[in-house]
Amino acid sequence: MKFSKPLIKATLIRRYKRFLADMMLEDGHEVTAHCANPGAMLGIALPGSTAWLSQAPEGSKRKLAYSWEIVETEGIKVGINTSLPNLLVAEALEKKLIPDLSAYELVRKEVKYGTNSRIDFLLEGAGVAPCYLEVKNVHLKREQQAQFPDCVTERGTKHLNELARMVENGARAILLYIVQRNDCLGFSIAEDLDPLYAQAAREACNNGVESICYQCNVQLSGIEISTRLS
Repeated sequence: MKFSKPLIKATLIRRYKRFLADMMLEDGHEVTAHCANPGAMLGIALPGSTAWLSQAPEGSKRKLAYSWEIVETEGIKVGINTSLPNLLVAEALEKKLIPDLSAYELVRKEVKYGTNSRIDFLLEGAGVAPCYLEVKNVHLKREQQAQFPDCVTERGTKHLNELARMVENGARAILLYIVQRNDCLGFSIAEDLDPLYAQAAREACNNGVESICYQCNVQLSGIEISTRLS
């Protein structure tokens, strides 16, 4: 996925109210950027960090002209926009870049299922069971491990339980974790940050829900899925 225009370098002043971040541009102007990330952003929202912003097209009716896309931490560029992983996965599915999912020919997005839920992708193909694919954004790194979640996620726990029910009904169900950084050696659940999610993840795994994790190459020109993490 390529950014449509060059990103704008800035310095993070503060992130607040979850979805707002004050930034200082290189020309000295202070702006407020939209932060499309509802998580805690542990370790990647430190004041003084270098950030890169996208800018809305001229004439846009958006309230905030800038959106926060990337932050630099310990010399590593990390994508913070939680709306991007679904776009990255859609691109990867189209190009058959995820071997576990290459057998599926039909991809549908945002399909209703379970109890008042929507699955990110419903995959279907001849001779294979339908696959319910839920995508989760990951940016937390501790030690050498990418970890999810970075705060309590009741919605994430609900998704695990819904996916387990799909397996009971004869379908395939997968949690696909997309790590928007490329400096991790493995993946694990952050049990200390959300014990209920960790328990639900174990139960879902025991009930046949699969878990796959890929990290990304994050560059100022764009972000793409790269290597699989164990």
